[in-house]
Amino acid sequence: MNPPSGIKITWLGHSTFKILSPQKKTLLIDPWLNNNPACPAGMKKIDSLDVMVLTHGHFDHFEDALALARALKPKVVANFEICQYLESEGVERTCAMNKGGTQTVDGIRFTMVPASHTSSIRVGDRVLPGGEAVGYVLEFENGFKIYEAGDTTVFGDMKLIAELYRPDLTLLPIGDLFTMGPREAALACRLMRPRRVIPKHYGTFPPLTGTPDALRELTPDLPEMEILALKPGESWS
Repeated sequence: MNPPSGIKITWLGHSTFKILSPQKKTLLIDPWLNNNPACPAGMKKIDSLDVMVLTHGHFDHFEDALALARALKPKVVANFEICQYLESEGVERTCAMNKGGTQTVDGIRFTMVPASHTSSIRVGDRVLPGGEAVGYVLEFENGFKIYEAGDTTVFGDMKLIAELYRPDLTLLPIGDLFTMGPREAALACRLMRPRRVIPKHYGTFPPLTGTPDALRELTPDLPEMEILALKPGESWS
């Protein structure tokens, strides 16, 4: 099944996604590029960016955020604490929000939803508070909705997120150790009954052992669910 015209989603490895919206706005979710071993060498440089979206402050989601914000001056959607940190470093176009809130940025509606994870920001030898980790529901100009689960384990309110927002596509971590693995992700899928899932946060390092095949094996009761197992650098378009 093809996505609506104009939606293009590129997985840059781990949890970093580049999305082109129907109105040709470029979004980058959780920018970890330069030191990301899963990101293809030719895709580590971003030349233009309209909106940066941050789920939490851990290095593997945030390491390139400050440099990109300074160089490309995108609008930055993040929790209040992360926006405060970025503002203290001279970033001007922050769009702070918190869980349950919705705002429209460059024609795209962002709703911040819970995630069950931690968050902190490492600056040199210091570790700063990064607020709480979150997920998002993104509604694009043509009505297409993506649930970006962030880093999380399964939790019961995923069912509420699905009922409230009815996403067309879910970006779901499956790697285990620092997020849920395939067993927990399978339960998350039963709670949400997603139409399509792109697995993420797996395979970057040896301890992240979850795989899309394992998720498929654990969800034979969800034949209507399409698991889109992208390789780093591949797009759904």
